[in-house]
Amino acid sequence: MSSIITQLFVHPVKGLTPQAETQVTLQAGHGVLGDRAFALMYDTSASSNSHVVPWMQKRNFAMQCDLPGLAALDCYYDFKTELLTIKHKGKELLIAKTNSEERNLISVFFTGYLATELKLPLRLVGENDGKTRYPDRHTAHVSLINQATLDQLSDIARQPVDIQRFRPNIVFKGIPAWAEFDWIGQVFQLGSVQIEITAPINRCLNIDVNPKTGEQDLPLLSLLQQHFHHRQTGVLAKVITSGIVTVGDRLQPLNLN
Repeated sequence: MSSIITQLFVHPVKGLTPQAETQVTLQAGHGVLGDRAFALMYDTSASSNSHVVPWMQKRNFAMQCDLPGLAALDCYYDFKTELLTIKHKGKELLIAKTNSEERNLISVFFTGYLATELKLPLRLVGENDGKTRYPDRHTAHVSLINQATLDQLSDIARQPVDIQRFRPNIVFKGIPAWAEFDWIGQVFQLGSVQIEITAPINRCLNIDVNPKTGEQDLPLLSLLQQHFHHRQTGVLAKVITSGIVTVGDRLQPLNLN
């Protein structure tokens, strides 16, 4: 049974606003180009001054589950101009480049914005060169969400559940709720790309945060445990062959035997 891609997202800065795209590039051994290319790192006295740091565990970076106020900001990154625009309730708060000394303005802004919640200042790390990436897991991956699963969660929660709570790269439809867990270990053709579904995604309190207000307003993590006896939604995939994925592409299983 094939599925259809309905939405694509890139998260240029870990923990900040997802950006909807009509087309993305998937790169073998890396994932979605531009996804989590930057992050706001807790700046310890032992930190180097380099903007390029290796992958580290998520506790080293600012995230909505710890700092839900991040979700209240509307952030947009232009990969061509390398400008990050930050707004709150439609009001422009900062526009700064990530490829120059202006990136320090970004670090200072977020440190100030979250001052009452931080024990350490924040420093923007990463580059817009397709090399740095700061996902939660060290192994490069792409995250996929089944729309039918989201719809079932919305029914249980008795309100629409925003897909952005789960911060996926790819949203698809065409199979029953939770059937995506049966895909583990299978290889799929996705546009011009081949991917292998590798694991379900274990969730944290980040999904309880309203992506519009920054408030922890919906106990989704508890609802998952209560109704399904697990805390998983969506699946991870590794990219086997590089290529382009476009909204409307089909996700089809391959028989490699």
